[in-house]
Amino acid sequence: MSGPGTAMGAAGRAGNSDALETLARVGLIAYGVVHLLIAWLALQLAWTGGGQSADQSGAMGTLAASPVGKPLLWVLGIGLVALALWQIAEVLRWRSGWSATGETRKRAVTKTVKAVAKTLVYAALAYTAFRFATGGGQSSSAQQQQTAAGVFGWPGGRWLVGLAGLVVIGVGVHHVLKGVKKSFLKEIDLASAPPTAERTVTRLGQVGYPAKGVALGVVGALLVWSAITFDPAKASGLDGALRTVLDAPFGKALLTIVALGIAAFGAFCFVRARYPERT
Repeated sequence: MSGPGTAMGAAGRAGNSDALETLARVGLIAYGVVHLLIAWLALQLAWTGGGQSADQSGAMGTLAASPVGKPLLWVLGIGLVALALWQIAEVLRWRSGWSATGETRKRAVTKTVKAVAKTLVYAALAYTAFRFATGGGQSSSAQQQQTAAGVFGWPGGRWLVGLAGLVVIGVGVHHVLKGVKKSFLKEIDLASAPPTAERTVTRLGQVGYPAKGVALGVVGALLVWSAITFDPAKASGLDGALRTVLDAPFGKALLTIVALGIAAFGAFCFVRARYPERT
């Protein structure tokens, strides 16, 4: 006989699976590699004009061009799929709290929304990795512009693009606050970590989260500006956001700081892969 209890039990077993946890750790390392590559591309953009797009597709393209790039992209893709599955297991694990009341329901809904958002991000990155591994990669900025152009054709599409931009800005602000308040430490079980490791995790998170938040905030602002001007070309993704930072006063210095912060977030993912998630 099957039922909600059985489903929850299966979700719990899936979430606690040693094999899935190991793959999720590989995925966190893969996520970190992507951020380090984006940081490197951003630094190149700041000081040499760059070549590849300074975004996820540029990072994947850089890997694809290396001698061992294709196998690495498959490993990255599989790890990111594992992270997506991990978050799906989180959705199922918190499902029992949806029908609760008060703080229990609020926490369950919040955890579920975050898990769904992470699932979509990891799945999109995995898809990009597999596309580049098979030779069919495309610029993320071009994809975002095509998507925005398509949405503009929907009833109320302009408002949807603007709303999406505001959501991304909100996520960016959340990342900044998460780094400033060090609330990311609530998600990591550092009970067995030595003091040096805890300090390293803290410093990397304090630098990495705000830098990523700034980049996301500019991405969201470009989406909002795209909606205001009714111009899908303005929705140029992370690469466009980093180029916008570069065009600002003291742009080279600002973009260098953001790039180093994104690199710190990548390093944070490496350390984060060492320690389990606090539930």
